[in-house]
Amino acid sequence: PAGLEVFRRRLEGVLVARSYVMMDYDIPTEQVEAAVELTPGIESPTVAPLHKEGWSAVRAMVPRDGAQRLMDELYGLGARGILLTDIHACRL
Repeated sequence: PAGLEVFRRRLEGVLVARSYVMMDYDIPTEQVEAAVELTPGIESPTVAPLHKEGWSAVRAMVPRDGAQRLMDELYGLGARGILLTDIHACRL
């Protein structure tokens, strides 16, 4: 029926979103490569320079399971301002 494919994509997006969280953190730029190995995201993380010299901001979708462990590892690399945000829906 009309609209079934759209409904299916929306439902799938909600189910997938429940398995992930969005992780944001600030990290010294020299540690970005090591951090991105831990949080590669779905396609690739977003990395942007911060106003503070020598620091970068990173944003990536990470599996909900294990997110606390990732926070610990990132903190060990020097990351600060580590945030987890629920994702309500997505399209991958």
